Amino acid sequence: MMQQLTFLTCVVFFFIAFAVLLLSMAIKIVREYQRLVVFRLGKCVGARGPGLVFLIPFIETTTWVDLRENFLEVPAQTTITKDNAPISVDFLIYWKVVDPVASVVQVQNFAGASQGIATTTLRAVIGDILLDDVLAQRERINTSLRTKLDEVTERWGIKVTAVEIREILPPRDVQEAMTRQMSAERSRRAVVTEAEGKKQAAIAVAEGEKQAAILRAEGERQARILQAEGYAQALQTIFNAAKGIDAKTMSLQYLETLKALGASPATKFVFPAEFTNLLKPFIGYAAETTESKSAG
Repeated sequence: MMQQLTFLTCVVFFFIAFAVLLLSMAIKIVREYQRLVVFRLGKCVGARGPGLVFLIPFIETTTWVDLRENFLEVPAQTTITKDNAPISVDFLIYWKVVDPVASVVQVQNFAGASQGIATTTLRAVIGDILLDDVLAQRERINTSLRTKLDEVTERWGIKVTAVEIREILPPRDVQEAMTRQMSAERSRRAVVTEAEGKKQAAIAVAEGEKQAAILRAEGERQARILQAEGYAQALQTIFNAAKGIDAKTMSLQYLETLKALGASPATKFVFPAEFTNLLKPFIGYAAETTESKSAG
């Protein structure tokens, strides 16, 4: 009795395990970024997903495909430029699956195939470019590599979205020459900048001196104008005052002059012939005064 119970327990357990196995083989949950490529008795019947997918156990087999963008790191490759300069280049390839069925059926190892294509394509692209252009036109090389790789991988259901060169290493002697060239270029720019600064400074000083000379000349001109106007106003004032002077006033001025002459220590005086004309008014005033006293 115990042996029969044990046998039945084993049979039930076997059937439960078999049923679980069948369910796990028949029901698949596919995420949004995944697809299932289904093969029925070895024949591809298409891709399924996302969501719940039902399969025929033991009849249908599947291959999982990830649709998310991925990258492939290509190790450093030594290539020869157009001017026969060896350089080492390493880069990244960004790609994504656009046709799940083709990515499974058309290529066995996409990473290895892509790396081989990338290596040969890189050598072809770099071989048509001079060393200076390789170092200066990295974006152009990226675009050329992406275009050529995309042409090849398109039949595999793969889209190359970008190619990014990470590092370009020329030979040591070329690096040293480039370092010397950059140093010379920086020195040249420094000399040019210094000369330009001196030129601008000299121009500024000359312009300042020019403006200062103009201001000084303008100041002197204004001063002379003011001085001339002052002289003119003084002469005008003297002229206006002289018009009001009569003969008596002039006579008084003559007397003052004679007093000054009399106070002088000199013993000899030289008078011009016209001096007698100056004395006539005094003689006339003296005669008038004498007649007035006689009449009184």
